[in-house]
Amino acid sequence: MGTIYILWLRQLKRYVRSRSRIIGSLGQPLLFLVALGFGLGPIYEKAGGGNYLQFLTPGVISMGVLFTAMFSGMEIIWDRQFGFLKETLVAPVPRWHIMLGRTVGGATVATAQGLIIFAMALIAGFRPESVVMLPFALGIIFLVALLFTALGTAVASVLQDFQGFQLIMNLLVMPLFFLSGAFFPLGDLPFVMAAITRINPLSYGVDALRGTLVMNSSHFGLGLDLSVLSIAMVLCLLLGTYLFSRIEA
Repeated sequence: MGTIYILWLRQLKRYVRSRSRIIGSLGQPLLFLVALGFGLGPIYEKAGGGNYLQFLTPGVISMGVLFTAMFSGMEIIWDRQFGFLKETLVAPVPRWHIMLGRTVGGATVATAQGLIIFAMALIAGFRPESVVMLPFALGIIFLVALLFTALGTAVASVLQDFQGFQLIMNLLVMPLFFLSGAFFPLGDLPFVMAAITRINPLSYGVDALRGTLVMNSSHFGLGLDLSVLSIAMVLCLLLGTYLFSRIEA
């Protein structure tokens, strides 16, 4: 367990020291909050949807968590390039300890990123409708972060260079985000779109977060959301553990 704690702490130190990374990763969520939240807000309200900023914010928080969690896998490639991964792998500890430490550390960083975006949304005018549900929202953010950090780790374990990782990430991240219902309601979608959103694990993360922050707005139901997220998280952890155990520094 000491190895898990050390790697978790190392991930946090990297995040705190990288001020430019923190500031740069907030630009896109802020743009979506301002440009879409206020730009499309009047149209969404006239269409009978209510306050669009209230609807949009859980999706933007999920976006920040998704991007940070998935791209945390790049640190495996970075460590492989500079030799730190080899030093870690020769340590007399099970490899799944190393993978779990990295994953929990990356998920903690992604959760922190989500909380910063939540604070930005509060400044922009978002208001959670139930203070009691805020701890549950935090748990959902961490669950989503853990799921996609494990997926990012699994992808990075089979790649050798940064360019390949970035291409694969873009191929995965953008469809996951735009087809999750972050920008649009999930009801009354065409059959193909509805089917895609149902097999997209991020859809359940966005829906669960929306259901805890904005009351009576969950499409699938919190029970189904949590079940799907938990199962997907366990599967990604198992996949990441298997692929990381086969990695060669």
